Parts: sequence; structure tokens; C-alpha cells
Amino acid sequence: MKSEPDVYGWDNLEADGEGVWDGVRNHQAKNNLLAMEVGDQAFFYHSNIGREIVGIVEIVEAGMADPTDESGKWAAVKVKPKTKLPHVVTLKDVKAEPELAEMQLVKLSRLSVCEVMPDEWSKILAMAGV
Repeated sequence: MKSEPDVYGWDNLEADGEGVWDGVRNHQAKNNLLAMEVGDQAFFYHSNIGREIVGIVEIVEAGMADPTDESGKWAAVKVKPKTKLPHVVTLKDVKAEPELAEMQLVKLSRLSVCEVMPDEWSKILAMAGV
């Protein structure tokens, strides 16, 4: 899940305790949000500035209508911070890892909510020192 750190970063989420992941206006990203269930985990990625995976969030409410959308067609989830990664994993690091070459973060770089396969999740955790 991508967010610009100068707009809403990891530190903001930690300070708030939880937040609504809204404002997504891409159909594939919306579908990724709709696939999430309470208890699922996701990486928190700082986009534009940093371009790095910085932490793990947990989904605490799923299947929400996006409160910023008057049309009612977009989705949102509520998340809480779970773990700040011991070592950030930069986009450069991800792209340099052959095992992650097919990751949506690499292949669909503009997608704000990317699906992460179990083997990709494990590899990122290892790269982060978890």
C-alpha cells in the first residue's frame, strides 16, 4: 500500500494509531483493496519520496466504502501499524532482486495498492531483516 510520506507517512499512521486507506481511484487497486480481509497484513510503502517499504500494517476493517467518494463506487480499508521494518527495502533493492522481478510493485509501478505473493512477502521480510 503506497502513500506519499510528505502527505501521510508511516510516522503519521503510528501517531494516529489507525487510519482509513482511501482515495484510491484505479480499478485494479480497488480490486486489491476489496480482496483484503480483517487480519491481513500489507506493506506500507513510501512513494515518490524515499520509494521504500518501511513497515507492515494490519487490516482492521475491510470492505468499506471510500468516505472520500461521493459516487459510492470506490473502496477503502482501515489499517493499523503493526511493525516498522528494521531496515527499509528500497524500490532499487526490490528491482535488483531477480526473485521479485514479477512483483506488481515492479511490473505495475503506478499501482497504489499492489498484490504481494507469499514468496515475495517472505523475500521482502528477509531483505528487511525480519
